[in-house]
Amino acid sequence: MKKDILSSIENIEIYPIISLLIFVVFFVGMFIWVIKADKSYINHMKDLPFDEDSQKNSSYEKV
Repeated sequence: MKKDILSSIENIEIYPIISLLIFVVFFVGMFIWVIKADKSYINHMKDLPFDEDSQKNSSYEKV
């Protein structure tokens, strides 16, 4: 049944190609962003879970 429905759609063969292109462009973009990212920004984000100052400003209480 699926095969009949999908085969009746015109130009459906372009959708896998478009999906692959979106996938590749996204990951190439992320790779470029990671390579070009400011190292101080990455270190700041890396240390954020261990930062005591951010816990003082949070809205939850420690149990």
